[in-house]
Amino acid sequence: MPPQPTTDLCDERPDAQVCDPVLSAFGGVAAFSGRIVIVTVTEDNALVRAVLERPGEGRVLVVDGGGNQRCAFFGGTLAAVAAASGWAGVVVNGAVRDVAEMAEQPIGVRALAVFPRRGARDGDRGREGGTCRFAGVGFREGEWLVADADGVVLLPAAP
Repeated sequence: MPPQPTTDLCDERPDAQVCDPVLSAFGGVAAFSGRIVIVTVTEDNALVRAVLERPGEGRVLVVDGGGNQRCAFFGGTLAAVAAASGWAGVVVNGAVRDVAEMAEQPIGVRALAVFPRRGARDGDRGREGGTCRFAGVGFREGEWLVADADGVVLLPAAP
């Protein structure tokens, strides 16, 4: 079942944060939602893969690549891994690649840009958890993210 439309959430929930319209849609699913899990990485996507190999349980991985658009933090291979592991979606503060391959996978993807060069795999593990800020909003682990053709909305975690 698709998530509640972002337009309705904005009308009904004054506590909703709305991402600036800087994220483009990729992946085979146009609308997705789930609890946020955050990883922060620097030009190395080894941690992204490690997290996506764990059971996703319908969650959304937020990858904070610091807005870097000179390497891809996510692509077709990781889209297949994420879908197989049960992740609902991935939101990348940075670039992705393998757009055609991502479109074949049952997962939603939002990112700043497309760039053909992959990120390093040198083992710079980055960090899991915490918070990050991009697209005009603050992302916090455990909050709820809803994305559809009209935008990306964040809702506070239930108390």
